[in-house]
Amino acid sequence: MKRKKLGLVHTSATNVPVFQKLCNELLPNVDLFNIADDSLIQDVIGCGSLTPHTSRRLMNQICLAEQAGADVILVTCSSVGPAVEASAIFASVPVLRVDQPMADHAISIGTRIGVLATLETTLGPTADLIQRRSIVAKKAISITELLCEGAFVALLEGDFKTHDEIVLSKLQALLPFVDVVVLAQASMARVVDQLPEGSISVPVLSSPRLAVEHLALLMK
Repeated sequence: MKRKKLGLVHTSATNVPVFQKLCNELLPNVDLFNIADDSLIQDVIGCGSLTPHTSRRLMNQICLAEQAGADVILVTCSSVGPAVEASAIFASVPVLRVDQPMADHAISIGTRIGVLATLETTLGPTADLIQRRSIVAKKAISITELLCEGAFVALLEGDFKTHDEIVLSKLQALLPFVDVVVLAQASMARVVDQLPEGSISVPVLSSPRLAVEHLALLMK
């Protein structure tokens, strides 16, 4: 039987090893390849929002992944989530946004949902996705958003210690007010991985593992 192929589209090269490790663990029988274009997230940050121009550029990357033979395509950046959904209707293979499994899981376990992001441009798209998925689930929720200012810049500069300290500080500030916390950037998962078991009072969800677990079911 021919092995299935997964195409991963990244807007930051920092996500490549994160997803490589998870796919090796959870998708051992699936071949994968990466397309990384840091200029996409730079455009979003520079413009302050996802523009039609950047959306078209993302669509081109998705088309390239399909042309490369991907049976399924996962876009690992939450900031471009709306463009992922718009592009999916033009592809002949499934195209998934990384944060949808996380949003669905958050809705299933709580009604007061906290959204923590390192980019202001991600807060809106993530909160919007959670709100729309709650309507699908027919569940009333409230959303509290909190920005980790300076953390993403530190990450791009390779200062992982500062990134992690900022995210952890904001996370601790958010915990008393929510039932579950959603980490909007896949790159924030590294902070959760470092937390001692039982050190936080509510579930803290990150998108990479939940997305790849979803892919494992989809690509059986």
